[in-house]
Amino acid sequence: MTNLISKWNYPTTVRFGAGRIGELPEILKEVGIANPLFVTDPGLAKLPVVASTLKLLADAGVAHGVFSDVKPNPVESNLYAGVEVFKAGGHDGVIAFGGGSALDLGKLIAFQAHQSRPVWDFEDIGDWWTRADASRIAPIVAVPTTAGTGSEVGRAGVLTHEASHTKKVIFHPKMMPAIVIADPELTAGMPPFITAGTGMDALAHCLEAYCAPGYHPMADGIAVEGVRLVFENLPKAFANGSDLTARAHMMSAAAMGATAFQKGLGAIHSLSHPIGALYDTHHGMTNAVFMPYVLAFNRSAIEDRIERLAAYCGIAGGFDGFADAILKLRGELGVPHTLPEFIDGFAPDQARKNLIADMAIVDPTAGGNPIELTREGALSLLDNAIEGKL
Repeated sequence: MTNLISKWNYPTTVRFGAGRIGELPEILKEVGIANPLFVTDPGLAKLPVVASTLKLLADAGVAHGVFSDVKPNPVESNLYAGVEVFKAGGHDGVIAFGGGSALDLGKLIAFQAHQSRPVWDFEDIGDWWTRADASRIAPIVAVPTTAGTGSEVGRAGVLTHEASHTKKVIFHPKMMPAIVIADPELTAGMPPFITAGTGMDALAHCLEAYCAPGYHPMADGIAVEGVRLVFENLPKAFANGSDLTARAHMMSAAAMGATAFQKGLGAIHSLSHPIGALYDTHHGMTNAVFMPYVLAFNRSAIEDRIERLAAYCGIAGGFDGFADAILKLRGELGVPHTLPEFIDGFAPDQARKNLIADMAIVDPTAGGNPIELTREGALSLLDNAIEGKL
């Protein structure tokens, strides 16, 4: 049992610690939700952790519905199916329970249920979020069961546009959950592959936020400590899923990454997004595959920063030492070194490579890369990740 028990308000209220899922009924009262829709993914819905949480609600006399039609990379049809269930059940709020997919979709259902415009009108472009009727956004309680995306502390959700196979970010400040329950006991049952993939997602968020250009020392500080927590604790959580102290630190790192990346992300994500949309891959593991190639690509712009980060993390050898530490961590976690090792039959022709590169350079995260991500640069990174060339 970990003794890491805390409550903080940054950027929203987080009740952190083992066993705190037991506070869910009182939290619903606190935020004014009487009839929540419990949104989770289909795999998790079959597991005891969901059954025990739903029993908490039933024992407290809390009326609720359940929606679990959530793809690993949520799509528009998932959203509107959830909206239909939300409306039909007369629900007044959402419990978003699970990994990033369930958290994102739960938030999007609460956001979209009573809007009169299509969801794509609220893409994270300029001030498009002001088109929404903020008074009709339902409250959200977020309960992460993985330690990766940090969606529980975010004001946006990622949704795949099915017709174009493009991942889009839907944003509104009121999509921020009112309260988060971060209970590391809920992550203890994660299989090693999910522990590795989600943990590397947290690392990608922290690393890219730290390397993004611009002045945001608060984000930098959070990101640096998040990187250290991942290096220290992800191998432990991977090796021993019942290590609640390591699990707790990874939950913190995930939330830290999502808090820090308001500064920006970069080419790890802008390449991962089209691969995920086209091949339905696990987002965090896709990030993990691309990570060393993007680090090498950006070296000329970030070498000094990475040397400082390496020193803080106790990694000798400056940039090269840090790059080696990334490769060592990937090896310990069983991360595939190349895209063909990761995706069965991955052998894109030039037209498909061009499509991936074109999608990458217009992805919202591309603008945060320390070196401008051109079509040629994206193609070079893609080839390197195919060939294993560093």
